[in-house]
Amino acid sequence: MLIDELREITQIPGISGYEERVREKIAEWIEPYADYTVDTIGNLVVELGEGETKAVFMAHMDEIGLLITGIRPDGKLTFRKVGGIDDRLLYGRHFDVITENGKLDGVIGVLPVHLNLERKFETVPWHRLVIDIGADSREEAEALGVKVLDYAVFKKHFAVLNDRYVSTRSLDDRFGVVALVEAIKDLVDHDLDGKYVFAFTVQEEIGLKGAKFLAQKYSPKYAFAVDSFGCCADLTGDVKLGGGPVIRAADNSAIYTRRLARKVAEIASKNEIPLQIGVTGGGTDASVFQDKSEVLALSVPIKYLHSEVETLHIGDLEGLIKLIEAIAFEL
Repeated sequence: MLIDELREITQIPGISGYEERVREKIAEWIEPYADYTVDTIGNLVVELGEGETKAVFMAHMDEIGLLITGIRPDGKLTFRKVGGIDDRLLYGRHFDVITENGKLDGVIGVLPVHLNLERKFETVPWHRLVIDIGADSREEAEALGVKVLDYAVFKKHFAVLNDRYVSTRSLDDRFGVVALVEAIKDLVDHDLDGKYVFAFTVQEEIGLKGAKFLAQKYSPKYAFAVDSFGCCADLTGDVKLGGGPVIRAADNSAIYTRRLARKVAEIASKNEIPLQIGVTGGGTDASVFQDKSEVLALSVPIKYLHSEVETLHIGDLEGLIKLIEAIAFEL
């Protein structure tokens, strides 16, 4: 079931600022179980329980991609990157160009090795690349429905490796979306000690914009980001796929609250949920709550983060869902 949900939600395009299709799917999943609201920036929010806000759990629904900035006279599309994309991953790739009328196939072409007379193989910077949609003129591209401010995402292939691993683009942070949806479904009929807010946030990849908007409304005792743990390198220590969910103790945006980390570790131990603790890069939505709340990032390890082959262990995701539910009951 989790694999099916991951397959469905990761295939939906939605870069930062263009999350509406993802939000529609989340609303479809949530509607049979709980009421939700959509705030003015686009976050989808579910409140469970009553009283003072005890905790906010956040998972961002946006993904990295390309924003179309122009159509050249030869019909090629210029773009800018949205979110952290390694330029090496753009060269020679297939893309879906998302328009108001649907999607078009597009490619970023390469100079064949046969024609590379200077034998230079350095990374081509993104601003020297264009998307080819098969149009020979600006007029033909426009007739296909492309406009400036449309967007493109990597064409997505979904793979299950050895019955244990899922690999595809936009697991960051669609796995977090799935985790929160499953937790809501399990918690909705239970009495909770206070109000628990589950928020599916927008524009995380370009500066935690949705979470910053959320922090203007809520002042919880605890704030949790459910987001990726980039793994596995020297920086991330012994954290590994298959070892269980991860407390993301520190990253580029925050040193998370050690007291809360200890509480969560105790809850995991009590419920026999394997737990890892580690340090990684990047930042999460929880960091914007540091001036008012105890904060922590809950994660699963993901290999090859921000690429077309992001990979997680399905057992880690199962453990993360159990941990979120245990926190809501016992914190």
